[in-house]
Amino acid sequence: MNLKKHIRSIPDYPKKGILFRDITTLIKNSEAFKYVNDKILEISKKIEFDKVAAIESRGFIFASTISYLSNKPFILLRKKNKLPADVHSVDFELEYGKATIEVHKDSIEKNEKILVIDDLIATGGTADAAAKLIEISGGKVAGFIFVINLFDLPGNDLLKKKGYKTESLVEFPGH
Repeated sequence: MNLKKHIRSIPDYPKKGILFRDITTLIKNSEAFKYVNDKILEISKKIEFDKVAAIESRGFIFASTISYLSNKPFILLRKKNKLPADVHSVDFELEYGKATIEVHKDSIEKNEKILVIDDLIATGGTADAAAKLIEISGGKVAGFIFVINLFDLPGNDLLKKKGYKTESLVEFPGH
């Protein structure tokens, strides 16, 4: 399936100079959505992991399905002040600002292998922060699966240089 035809590109969103890759057009198409989840599940079967984690919010769409289909627990990596219990936090830079993500301190046990799923990898700040959260919690990153890799931005290379496995289903330029 040609996934590119199901992903809308929106220039200058959320700010001037950003070319936003919008997956809402992909997930509203049941065949494309099923295809993406089937491909992510296929990739995940080649990775040894104990739990699935997703980065707020679009990562939740795919990771919850993979968690269910693989019968593995699902961990939420959320924006600051969205989780009610004790959390670990990591601050990081985005293409267009700063942010913080958090995970409940009791979500990850020592040495658990965590598979991280998200919709897109761009500069890598969010994914790198997710890896730090997992490691602060005592876990290990089993790998990352992204729907979209913006191949001319440094995110995927950043993760690989740090020794993380990454997979993606489709590639776009980031600009």
